[in-house]
Amino acid sequence: MFRILKDLLTGKNVKEQKHETNKKQLSKSLEENISIFKEIFDNDNTIIFRNLETQKPDSINCSLIFVDGMIDKEIVNENILLPIMNNTISKDIDNSNLLDFLIKKIIISDDIKKSTDIDEIVGSIVYGDTILIVDGLDEVLILNTKGWSFRSINEPSSELVVRGPREGFIESILVNTSLIRRKIRNSGLKFEFKEIGARTKTKVSLCYVDNLVNKKVLEELKSRLDKIDIDSILESNYIEELICDSPFSPFETIGYTERPDVVAGKLLEGRVAILVDGTPVVLTVPFLFIEYFQSNQDYYNFYFFASFNRLLRYIAFFFTTSIPAIYLSLVTFHQEMLPTPLLLSISSARDSVPFPTILEILIMLLIFDILREGGIRLPEPVGAAISIVGALVIGEAAVAAKIVSAPIVIVISLTGISAFLIYQMKGGIIFARFILLFFSSFLGLYGYMFGIIGLFIHLMSMRSFGIPYMLNVGALNKQDVKDTTVRAPWWYMDYRPKLISKVDSIRESNTANKKDKDNS
Repeated sequence: MFRILKDLLTGKNVKEQKHETNKKQLSKSLEENISIFKEIFDNDNTIIFRNLETQKPDSINCSLIFVDGMIDKEIVNENILLPIMNNTISKDIDNSNLLDFLIKKIIISDDIKKSTDIDEIVGSIVYGDTILIVDGLDEVLILNTKGWSFRSINEPSSELVVRGPREGFIESILVNTSLIRRKIRNSGLKFEFKEIGARTKTKVSLCYVDNLVNKKVLEELKSRLDKIDIDSILESNYIEELICDSPFSPFETIGYTERPDVVAGKLLEGRVAILVDGTPVVLTVPFLFIEYFQSNQDYYNFYFFASFNRLLRYIAFFFTTSIPAIYLSLVTFHQEMLPTPLLLSISSARDSVPFPTILEILIMLLIFDILREGGIRLPEPVGAAISIVGALVIGEAAVAAKIVSAPIVIVISLTGISAFLIYQMKGGIIFARFILLFFSSFLGLYGYMFGIIGLFIHLMSMRSFGIPYMLNVGALNKQDVKDTTVRAPWWYMDYRPKLISKVDSIRESNTANKKDKDNS
């Protein structure tokens, strides 16, 4: 009891103490080393122990340890088992040089590493590597034999495009790194790996372009990742919640995508990508508010059409957050602002409706969100049909039964459909919509304006890894607005975002010529 209190007072981690107590050391006896790993993997029938020996007369006993189903059996059989069993190793070779002899002369493998750390060895086994233990040595070889199956590369269903690449990330971090390498074939592209999660030991990779990245952002990201203390990382959202700047805000300060081309574009602007093994979703930092309204297809279409689509997203954001609040304000507090024919039409539609307008709106918003969530959870062939048919049937029945008025159905339908244009902001949209609706229910349009002011104060106070969250929103500099509300032609977008990429801000390859042109 007193020892535990002492450890808590001195800051010592009890889990680390337990881990240190149970830690064992490799010996030079093959049988003892095998018994250590059999004890660690007790009652695990997927762990294979394969004993073998070299050719006589100077035969040497060895053992392979691997996980069945996670290795490439062809590599193990042809590149490890056969070379060892078909070769004679002279006893004249000193034990200190035996492993080097196996690496250089016997075993055929692209990645071989020596180790005496049992934790590292166990982690390699469960990740698909094969361990070679040699009798008489207290050091083992870790051989790269990973060969588990994974799904094929295809287009992510959540980010479909009409024009553009059709490939998306998968659950293998090594495949995902190769997809990014194919987009950016440059020596400056760096990948730094680390493990997070005391039990899962999940591989996480930081990806950035060395001569473009903001070093302060990179160091801050590494610092936050190092402070993560959790037993498991099963998806990238675990990391997102643990390192984000404003954890209680519905607006995200870390971006995510399943498309390699999107990640490549952000890396070339000086951002950092976070790849997590086991998930196709890649995080990007820093993330700005205007990125909600940007799509990768904007850069694959003609800039006129791309700018029009981007303007539609801004209009949709206004519609989905403001239409219910404005409608409530006009109908409840400011009827004099409505044309008389429209006011009479709304009044006649609300005849015999038992609920006040605010309650009508809340009921229909709740029903719409239930249908949206139900459409996502149902199987794909059924989900779309149920959501569409359900909305039509329930809306028509509610109007016919005089539970809600017809104008409310139109308002909520336009509100819900507009949200689909910027679906990635779904949490922020719901928050903003209800905040504006709450203020409008008390003060009408004055309340709506107070809500808008409060929302802007909240957004302007946020930062993403030191970068202002509302960067370039309302900017007056012509260079800063070329990729915000509209998408300018490529020959006008000469510079990267200046606060994100401070090292090489010019996009053109011939930087010297560009500087001379600017000076002239």
